[in-house]
Amino acid sequence: MVASPDSSTQSTQSISSNFTKPAWFRAIAQPANEFPLTPLSVVSGELPAGLQGSLYRNGPGRLERGGESVGHWFDGDGAVLAVHFSSEGATATYRYVRTAGYVVEDALDQFLYGGYGMTPPGALWERWGKSVKNAANTSVLGLPDRLLALWEGGNPHALDLEDLSTVGRDDRQGALSDNLAYSAHPKRDPITGEIYNFGLTPGLNSTLNLYRSDRTGKILQHTTVELKGTPLVHDFVLAGRYLIFCAPPVQIKLFPVGLQLQSFSDAMQWQPQQGTQVIVIDRESLTEVSRSTADPWFQWHFSNGYEDVEGHVVLDVLRYADFKTNQYLQEIPTGDPQTSTKATFWRVRLDPQTGKVLSQEELLDRGCEFAVVKPHQTGQEADAVFLNIHRPEANPQRELFGAIARFSPETQDLTVADMGSDRYPSEPLYAPDPHDPNQGWVLTVVFDGTTDTSELWIFDADGLDREPVCRLQLPSIIPHSFHGTWVAGVTS
Repeated sequence: MVASPDSSTQSTQSISSNFTKPAWFRAIAQPANEFPLTPLSVVSGELPAGLQGSLYRNGPGRLERGGESVGHWFDGDGAVLAVHFSSEGATATYRYVRTAGYVVEDALDQFLYGGYGMTPPGALWERWGKSVKNAANTSVLGLPDRLLALWEGGNPHALDLEDLSTVGRDDRQGALSDNLAYSAHPKRDPITGEIYNFGLTPGLNSTLNLYRSDRTGKILQHTTVELKGTPLVHDFVLAGRYLIFCAPPVQIKLFPVGLQLQSFSDAMQWQPQQGTQVIVIDRESLTEVSRSTADPWFQWHFSNGYEDVEGHVVLDVLRYADFKTNQYLQEIPTGDPQTSTKATFWRVRLDPQTGKVLSQEELLDRGCEFAVVKPHQTGQEADAVFLNIHRPEANPQRELFGAIARFSPETQDLTVADMGSDRYPSEPLYAPDPHDPNQGWVLTVVFDGTTDTSELWIFDADGLDREPVCRLQLPSIIPHSFHGTWVAGVTS
């Protein structure tokens, strides 16, 4: 995600402490400590009786080895948090994903492989032929018999749902053979239970692999669509009868990547003159319906999509004006980000038969990210979006998100839960009441930089402007994570 960085960028960054770091940096300054299944104590409030199931979150738990930092935040080894809720209370565990690369590097305590933002160590001839490490650090997918740790550059890894022990790389019964990519943002249809996902195979013209699975995660259908060049595609939208992909004008130069001269991140180029490619896919046949070119923008994430009464597709997207976000994220492991970047909430309406954008409007101009909807409203018009947002007084160049919010795209009402100074919430996730999915709770892991501790805060979904209904103490610091999921009823 780097905005055309200089080719002299180092593959790793030496750790330095000669400047004043913000409070959030202490959550990632040291590799995270694992802990086994542990009962959680209540800091304030009480656990809601209807909160029954498991929260899972994934993100980089280790950003250094042997005194060397990763080249990019996205290179950190994945570690997963599970919090299980039952009638007896809450328990939690936190464990690294034991990928093959993690096991080898951990034994030697040194980096050996390339990644998203780093090349392997050593001279050029020593790097030749070394593979990219599967970091398994981006998101999770809950299935009936396992949890999948997701990373968009390769196969997922299967974990035990209860204790998070690593089962191993999972190619979905051979459907993902040859290490086919299975991306980090699958969409589950709330009515059928079907799971849709994609994976990109790089090439002069890349291949977009499209997958449809049943509710158990078994891949039933796999088709391909060709894309121009190799763009950076991180997320997509399930919208009624369609899957929508927006390929921003970021192209990866494969030649220097293949020769291990540059990392993927360093080889990415922002080419706004190319515009954003909009690809509409029929969700039943997984074939292309239409394709068009829209104004240039970049997005990591969408919040949702749906078909309106006129048959148009509506997309809600966290939109950046350019690709500086990648440089900002590369700087996070240093604790000293220097790049200004901002995503705001946009609504885009398009004609699915032509792919043409009919209208686009910025609905929320405050810096925000990590937007989610209630799971039962995925692919349908949603009454609320939950997202991370900056505190009004925060300097977004130096601070991570310090608040979560509930936003209504229709009324544009915004309700903010401000965590207070030097407190940093994760992506908010919605856990529905089992008796009424329209009612529920919002869960977020909060790093408190005033005490160097992590807690799980539970809010009433309709009352983010009130105190959390419960705060749970976690056994150790949980580094800032990327994405998670709620799985109802995993524990009794």
